[in-house]
Amino acid sequence: MDKVFIEALEIECVIGIYDWERKIRQPIALDIEMSFDNRKPAASDDIADTLDYKAISKRLIDFVGNSSYGLVEALAEECCRIIIDEFGVAKVKLKLSKVGAVRGAKAVGVILKRSRAEAPDLPGEAVQD
Repeated sequence: MDKVFIEALEIECVIGIYDWERKIRQPIALDIEMSFDNRKPAASDDIADTLDYKAISKRLIDFVGNSSYGLVEALAEECCRIIIDEFGVAKVKLKLSKVGAVRGAKAVGVILKRSRAEAPDLPGEAVQD
């Protein structure tokens, strides 16, 4: 399956478990890979046949920017759900980086792989590459 990607989508949001984190906005970065068959848009050269990465980016910027999660795990899970449910993506790999969260590290975070085929009661199951 082909991939459509969004790399280093930077968004500021309220994220963290400490009192001081609940009072500020911190940067996160999203790297997203979405499975999508690109043969139809390649043949038609029609924007209507593509996976609209601009619409996905705008939706995530709005959602994340207005969110207030304690854990990066919870925020990343909801971002995956939005991509799959609202944009019809079959499989998504999402890396959420909390930039500058640990002294000496550029970023920390999580990488999730989710698919439409997963059972809703098994959100932690990984998708095979």
